Amino acid sequence: MKMVFRWFGDGNDHVSLSEIKQIPGVSGVVWSLHDLEPGEKWPKERIQEMKSLADRYHFNIDVVESVNVHEDIKLGLPTRTKYIENYIQTIKELASVGVKVICYNFMPVFDWIRTDLFREMEDGSTALFYEKSKVENMNPEELVNRFSNYQDSTLPGWEPERMGRLSELFEAYKDFTEEMLWDNLQYFLERIIPVAEEYDIKMAIHPDDPPWSMFGLPRIITNKENISRLLSIVDSPNNGITLCSGSLGANESNDISEMIREFGSRIHFAHIRNIKRFENGDFIETSHRESDGSLDIVGIVKAYHDIGFTGYARPDHGRHIWEEKCRPGYGLYDRALGIMYIWGIWDSLQRMKGEHVNVITK
Repeated sequence: MKMVFRWFGDGNDHVSLSEIKQIPGVSGVVWSLHDLEPGEKWPKERIQEMKSLADRYHFNIDVVESVNVHEDIKLGLPTRTKYIENYIQTIKELASVGVKVICYNFMPVFDWIRTDLFREMEDGSTALFYEKSKVENMNPEELVNRFSNYQDSTLPGWEPERMGRLSELFEAYKDFTEEMLWDNLQYFLERIIPVAEEYDIKMAIHPDDPPWSMFGLPRIITNKENISRLLSIVDSPNNGITLCSGSLGANESNDISEMIREFGSRIHFAHIRNIKRFENGDFIETSHRESDGSLDIVGIVKAYHDIGFTGYARPDHGRHIWEEKCRPGYGLYDRALGIMYIWGIWDSLQRMKGEHVNVITK
């Protein structure tokens, strides 16, 4: 397993590459060009700039999260041809600097939804929180206004340019069905996967977060059955998934360990995090420790170990602890703790198999 760490770029992340370098076992940074709008072709010089920054710290840039998909592609509009071509050119440019995996999603309008960016927990830390009844009784404009008040850093998936078109987008998705979204996803994959095969890029779709429909918008990457359908509509090893335990785990019916064992060869990127579900449908993001949440984190890591997973993994969202001022979900401290918890499980599994675990003695 290759441990990587999400980094939002020079001048756009309070966490520095030198700090990430000090987390044991991290070999690369997960990155993107967050100032570019979905549908833009990524400039070669900007991609090379990121590689040069990472090279200084001997980090790989193998995983990009995300090359966002333009809404016209999801909607199946005639203009999608132009945006798919830009996407193809971006795949080629990323391959030229050694990128191996592109994480993306196919969620209409909103990449992820929470109702509170900094909900206080019993121990005084704060975390991302989802309140079911509030979402069910809220106008999406109200949610956008709530998030737009956060000005400290960019929120991926909540770019002002996209949110400024909210009414237009909701009108476009009026009467839009899941099957229509499936058709448009297949159309997209049928055009980009042959390019991904040629340039040795693994495409890894991220599950919907949370994995159910909201505000009348269809969501289709939500469970084992839908993932199986995704992998079959374009049956190529380059068409795979980012298996996010936190996103899928919000639905208690999803057995994450079972999915890992079933889809192992098509999991190109693993997001490992814990959440605590409540009976009323709410959930909050917790520490990675299994006993702090509702997910079987030990079983999840064991499933990866059992299948001999050699892909990329990162600790996903963490709490905000020790008074750290950070982008919601993306503090340094709790994600570093999460990495060490994951490595602790992994090393124990290695030892139980009788395999050597490297120990630094000096």
